[in-house]
Amino acid sequence: MSDFLTNSTYFGLFISFFTFCIGLWVHQKTKFFLFSPLIVSVTLTIIALLLLKVPYETYAESSALLGKMLTPATVVLAIPLYRQFQKLKDNWPAILGGIFAGILANAFIVFSLCVLFKIGRTEYVSLLPKSITTAIALALTEQNGGIPAITVVMVTIAGNLGNLFAVQFCRLFHITDPVAKGVAIGTSAHAMGTAKAIELGEVEGAMSGLSIAVCGVLTVVVIPFFANLIQ
Repeated sequence: MSDFLTNSTYFGLFISFFTFCIGLWVHQKTKFFLFSPLIVSVTLTIIALLLLKVPYETYAESSALLGKMLTPATVVLAIPLYRQFQKLKDNWPAILGGIFAGILANAFIVFSLCVLFKIGRTEYVSLLPKSITTAIALALTEQNGGIPAITVVMVTIAGNLGNLFAVQFCRLFHITDPVAKGVAIGTSAHAMGTAKAIELGEVEGAMSGLSIAVCGVLTVVVIPFFANLIQ
């Protein structure tokens, strides 16, 4: 069975779509936030690979098409943004202010925790870009002498937490405005959070998608300053 799957060109693609469909079904049936389609899909995929004894490298190679689809999928986020362009025009000062505040809050919290727990500079600069997309985060980490593996893990954790708990945090802090929800989610949880924002509504999804791009650009400007605070 393992040899057959190893030689199957699209095994990884099939198992990814199949487990995600199961995740969607489970989430729709239970409505329980911890049963996010993403979490269910990842968990089932890991279990399937272990039971079938399929190496991760084989899975990654046979699901490479998904990675190639990421760029066009990201571009599609421009569609809801175009539809909500009037809201962007009406609220652009608040949107930019919210994104910038989120970037500063993230950097300050990471800095404070690293000082508190006496974490070294290498790990510190690896943690700083945790709330932006992986491509930009890795570039910043390498530029500042960090460890890319740590950055990848933290970006993934931040995205998953945002996807799981975005709605709960919005309720906790009484964030009811769709624009504010989208900005908060996109700034803190990048693409994975945006997937949840799209579920909440078109305005939330549009603002979250915008926040991913703006947050990435502004973080490139802000991170070098914070990176030099710990030597």
